[in-house]
Amino acid sequence: MFTIEQIQAAHSYVKSGADFPAYIKDLIRLGVTGYETYTRDGHSVYAGNDGFRIESAAIYDPLKVSEQSNKSQFQDDLKANQTGKTDFITFCNDSARSGIEKWVVDTAAMTCTYYDKAGNEVLVEKIQIP
Repeated sequence: MFTIEQIQAAHSYVKSGADFPAYIKDLIRLGVTGYETYTRDGHSVYAGNDGFRIESAAIYDPLKVSEQSNKSQFQDDLKANQTGKTDFITFCNDSARSGIEKWVVDTAAMTCTYYDKAGNEVLVEKIQIP
């Protein structure tokens, strides 16, 4: 099984969304089958085989997540992050402002799905690994 320290080591190479595909590749190598990251405080819950689950601590002070999602603004902010124009913390602040409560990565389906506070899918992205 994997540890939070191993995941943090892999995440330490992530400077922006441009580094996300390599991060996912590293997580797959560790045995992570998926994870959920919560915009409110940046904590994540990681899943592995046989029901293994491990949770990270909050990584920043709580943010207020907007009650109303703004898909258009979120897509603009996501694109900025994926092209390296913003860092992870900026992306989290932008996501909170756009009403994104969490994102869920499924390493089998190779998707990242963003949800609003009501649990509605706001956006589903296919993860492309070079």
